[in-house]
Amino acid sequence: MEFGIDAIDYYLPNIALPIVSLAKKRDIIPAKLEKGLGLKYMALADLNEDTASMAANALLSLIVNNKIDPKSIGRIYLGTESAVDAAKPTATYAVGTVEKILSKTHGTRCLKNCDVVDLTFACIGGIDAVENCLDWIRINPEKKAIVIASDIAKYELASSGEYTQGAGAVAMLLTSNPSIISFKNTVGISMEHVGDFFKPRRKIDNSFLSDKNTTVQKLTNSNKEILDFYFEEPVFDGQYSNKCYQDRINEGLEHFESQKKINFLKEWDHLIFHLPYAFQGRRIMLDIWLNWLDKYGLMPDLEKEIGHSKSMDYKDWRKTASKSVLYKNFVESKIEDGEIASGYIGNMYTASIFMSLISLLYSSYEKDKNITGNNVGFLSYGSGSKSKIFEGRIAKNWQSKISGLEVFKKLEERKLIDFDTYEKLHNGSLENPISNHKNIVLERIDDQENKIGFRHYKKIERDSK
Repeated sequence: MEFGIDAIDYYLPNIALPIVSLAKKRDIIPAKLEKGLGLKYMALADLNEDTASMAANALLSLIVNNKIDPKSIGRIYLGTESAVDAAKPTATYAVGTVEKILSKTHGTRCLKNCDVVDLTFACIGGIDAVENCLDWIRINPEKKAIVIASDIAKYELASSGEYTQGAGAVAMLLTSNPSIISFKNTVGISMEHVGDFFKPRRKIDNSFLSDKNTTVQKLTNSNKEILDFYFEEPVFDGQYSNKCYQDRINEGLEHFESQKKINFLKEWDHLIFHLPYAFQGRRIMLDIWLNWLDKYGLMPDLEKEIGHSKSMDYKDWRKTASKSVLYKNFVESKIEDGEIASGYIGNMYTASIFMSLISLLYSSYEKDKNITGNNVGFLSYGSGSKSKIFEGRIAKNWQSKISGLEVFKKLEERKLIDFDTYEKLHNGSLENPISNHKNIVLERIDDQENKIGFRHYKKIERDSK
C-alpha cells in the first residue's frame, strides 16, 4: 500500500510588489535579482491577512474543491514559523473559522473529532507535519489527514533579506493510495544547533521608552517592569544561512544514501527544494552535481565540454561548469519547472517546498508533459538547522487533481502595488486593506477583558473590485 498526497490546494495574497520597483528604490541592479536570483514579484499579505487567515483559505479551498467530507479528517496539522499566538495553535484559528463556514453544509462542529496542532522548525515545519501524519496513516490506512503550511516571510526594510519576502499557504490531503504523489519510507536527516536565522524573545524596559514619554506600565496597563515581545522580522546572517542550508543538504543526502543504495542523478527525475528565492536550488546543487558526476563516472562528459579542473583556477573552472550546457540541461530537466511559481511569490517559508511541488505539477500539466511514474527528490531545509531528504513517485491520477489550480493565471491576476504603498503596509501605517476580495480575512482583534488579543475571522462575501 502507498501513502502520500491525494489532493492539494493553496492560497496566495491578492497583492504583490514588482521586484524591479524594490530594486530601483534600494539602488540594486534589477538584473541581479531577476536573472541572478530568479525574482520577479513579492507576494504580500494585506492589512487584514495573517498566517491563520491564509491557512483557513487554503484549507477551505482544499475541502470545497475536492468535495472532502470534513468528518472524515482525523488530523489537521499546521507547519508555520509565523504563528499568531505563543500558546494557542494558529491551526485552531484556521480550523475553527473553516468549521463555522462548513456548518451550513456539514452541520455544527463538523471537525470536533479532528486532532489539531502546530509544528515549528523554521521552514521545515510543514515537512515535519507531513512526515508525522504519514506515519499515523501508515498505522491507520483508513484514516485521512490534512497538512497546511502557512507563513509570511517578512524582513526589515532595506535589509539583505528584504527582496526575498513572500507569503502564502498550501493545504494537502494525505491518504493511502494517493492520486498525486506517494512517498517512500527512506528519510535522510541532518540537524545542527546553529544561529543562522531565528526570531528571539526580546525585551524592553523603561530606559528605552523614556524618550517616548511612556513606560512599560502604561503600554501594558500592568505592573510589568520589562516587556517581552517578538518581532516578525528575524535575526539572520544570509551568507551563513546559505552555508548551513548546503551543509545540512549534503549531510542529509549522505544519511539517505547510507540507508538506501541509489544513483541520485539517474533515479531522481525532478528535484524539489525549499526556496528562499527562486534559484536557490540550482545554486546549491552545483557542487552536489559535480560530486555526483565524479561519483557516477560522468565527469569526463563535463571535462570534454569545459576542460579539466586542474587546467585553470578551480573557482574559475567551477564558474564555467555552472554555465556549461551539461549543467543547464540538468537544471532545465530536473529543477526549472519547480522554480517558476517561487519567482512570482517570494519566500513562503514552510509552504515554499510545497508550492515548488505545485509549480512542477502544474507546469508539467500546462506543457502536457507525461511525468506519471517519475521520481521526485525532496530537499527540505529549516534554519536552526535541519534538513530532511526523501523521495516520492508521481501517481497516475495527478493531472485530474491539479488541472483546476490555475496557478500562473491567478498569479497574473493579482493587484500590483507601488513602492510607497508597500512601505506603508510593511510599517503598519495603512488604515484600510488594499484589496477587496471574497476570502477569509482577519475581522478584528479583541480588546475585552479576558479576551485581549483573541482573533476573529470572517469570510467576505462581496465581489472583488
